[in-house]
Amino acid sequence: MNIKVFTAIFLAIFFWGFSFIWTNQILLEDIPVFTFIFFRMFIAGALLFVFSKVTGKLQKIEKGDYKFLFLMAFFEPFIYFIGETFGLKATNSPTLSALIIALIPIFAMLSGVIIYKEKVTWINVLGILATIPGILLMVLNTGDMTPEYWWGIALLFVAIFGSVGYSTTVRGLSKYNSFTIATYQFVFGAVLFLPCFLIFNGDYQIAGLLEWHILKPVLYLAVLCSCLSFVLYIFSIKSLGIARSSVFTSLIPAVSAIGAYLYGYETFTWEQILGILIVTLGVAITQK
Repeated sequence: MNIKVFTAIFLAIFFWGFSFIWTNQILLEDIPVFTFIFFRMFIAGALLFVFSKVTGKLQKIEKGDYKFLFLMAFFEPFIYFIGETFGLKATNSPTLSALIIALIPIFAMLSGVIIYKEKVTWINVLGILATIPGILLMVLNTGDMTPEYWWGIALLFVAIFGSVGYSTTVRGLSKYNSFTIATYQFVFGAVLFLPCFLIFNGDYQIAGLLEWHILKPVLYLAVLCSCLSFVLYIFSIKSLGIARSSVFTSLIPAVSAIGAYLYGYETFTWEQILGILIVTLGVAITQK
């Protein structure tokens, strides 16, 4: 693996790990969920469109592919971010949320088996089974097991469904470069979130988003986690392939855990630390 690819994949993983921290910061300010998600999508889509257009990287879309691009955006960011953000809000745990989201490669693999008849080995199955006790150690070692908490976990699995749908759809769009796919992903994402923003914004004053302690994490999410990370990750996929790139995503919970601890959002028992390590190892094994 050359240094350029190595740097690209680790930067993407680092920013995605901290995305749970930055999202949690915004949620703690009681900003309507659909409000800040819409502005995240709008900023990311606008920046990618301008950059891709100016640099000549935005390819012309064949007429029959627009429906697939829209379906891709429906799965992710629309379904994915609804599940992830409301799930994080309900569980109030960036680390647990990242840990469950890290199961995406496993469900993507199962999707490949069901839809594309891909083969799995006994070591893939072993990796899947290994993640179960790790998840249980994290989920059950919390002091607040309310119904809302369990709904949050369910919503995080909705996010996984959205991501798997995205991966399945984007597989048929490989004729387009990463800038084109990412641009339409966030432009259509902004379009999908616009009605939700208009309906559910309520009495919140949009000017509040301009306060620096709120605007800063929104920009981090839009520029670093959406624009930059998706382009870097798609770039790494072209060199490493989907399976090998997915191995690195298993590091996201570890990054989130460190970030949450440093920000003072979470403390961990030894059972939870063990759970993080088990799930990380299990996800890595499934990609072997």
